[in-house]
Amino acid sequence: MYEALQQLDPIKINFSASGMHAINIVLSFIMFGVALGIKPAEFKDIIKHPKSGIVGLISQVVALPLMTFLLVIALSNYITPTVAMGMILVAACPGGNISNFMSSLSKANTELSVGLTATTTLIATITTPFNFAFWGGLYTRYISKHASHILQPLEIDNGQMFETVFILLGIPLILGIIFAHFFPKITEKLKKPIQILSIVFFLVMVILAFTNNLQLFLKFIFYIFIIVLIHNLLALLTGFTLGSIFKLPRADRRTLTIETGIQNSGLGLVLLFNPKIFPPELAIGGMLFITAWWGIWHIISGLSISLYWSKIEPK
Repeated sequence: MYEALQQLDPIKINFSASGMHAINIVLSFIMFGVALGIKPAEFKDIIKHPKSGIVGLISQVVALPLMTFLLVIALSNYITPTVAMGMILVAACPGGNISNFMSSLSKANTELSVGLTATTTLIATITTPFNFAFWGGLYTRYISKHASHILQPLEIDNGQMFETVFILLGIPLILGIIFAHFFPKITEKLKKPIQILSIVFFLVMVILAFTNNLQLFLKFIFYIFIIVLIHNLLALLTGFTLGSIFKLPRADRRTLTIETGIQNSGLGLVLLFNPKIFPPELAIGGMLFITAWWGIWHIISGLSISLYWSKIEPK
């Protein structure tokens, strides 16, 4: 598997300056749309039931990156460093807003889901760069000491990553919350179209990533599929297990399962496309394929679990 995945690394995605600006503007617009649904009332369930909220935040912001790090260490002889770093990048991203729909479908605690998505998105300007730098740095040192024969992992400008995440997430979120407060009627009309746009935008990014490398992707889809399957299953189990350990209500356990298993991999792709964070000379094909396929697979896995739970009342 390792030798096969190495063939993915040389893949590069080069955008013109205008193309990159267009992607950043669209993502900022989408995050602005996410912020339209963030109101003080969205956090009331976390405040009313702090135990579930705190466990949910720990599950996504702390436990998932930690479990991902342990997983890439366990698979270090089978996956390339760029694939491992792609898994760490996905784990560092905030939750995806499609998780709210899945929580509703699965008869989970939808209010808790919305509150967790809003909170992880708001703090992602800090947690995403920190988790990627921290766990990615630990992985780099591990590879350097224990597997020196393996190609060295990536080294990126973490300061630039923080700046980019803040510009792409922080500013649109602040503006969106202010807009929603002063223009509630317009906000209600905009929320649904922007949610649809966000899914379309992600699919466009995946197409851009795979257009010139479709044959290579199809050739190694089995390996990518297995890796993302294991990683996503680990994420789902992390949320469910923590909810069970802390004896949360069954509806809340479902919420934690979905929130931890659904990640905003669209943000991960935009970060990978940004030449200031990942210069064109870096071989990041493994990261690109893992992040893109995760974005497709977590929708499939999340909807599958939601449909199953929709037929079972949480007692």
